[in-house]
Amino acid sequence: MPITKGFRALVDEAMAQVTTYSVAQVRERLEDPRAQLVDIRDVRELEREGTVPGAINAPRGMLEFWVDPESPYYKPVFGQEDKEYILFCGAGWRSALATLALQQMGMTNVAHIDGGFGDWRKQGAPVESYEVHKARRAPAKG
Repeated sequence: MPITKGFRALVDEAMAQVTTYSVAQVRERLEDPRAQLVDIRDVRELEREGTVPGAINAPRGMLEFWVDPESPYYKPVFGQEDKEYILFCGAGWRSALATLALQQMGMTNVAHIDGGFGDWRKQGAPVESYEVHKARRAPAKG
């Protein structure tokens, strides 16, 4: 069965319907408590390349389940209506599709980064290692 609509068409359609920020725009908001960056890449990508400081990781395959309060996999971090969730992936394709999916679920406080983590790194934006990322999200002991 031939593909009648390729991934590029799907990404282009998503890009036309979602809010897209440049790396520079997101860098300006790194300290903004209302901006929550969400890395939707696979954990192996985070281990290999690091991530954006302060980002949370929500693997693309679980995202819809993690944001839906009716899901057994719901994560309360996604229930904060005062936050804008800014998604990113490696190149901006997966995050465009994911942002559209969340909008279709009813979220209005969601956007993504054009060019993804690849452009983030190319533009010299700050990166934290996976080890630092894991330590930051680990619960305090003692």
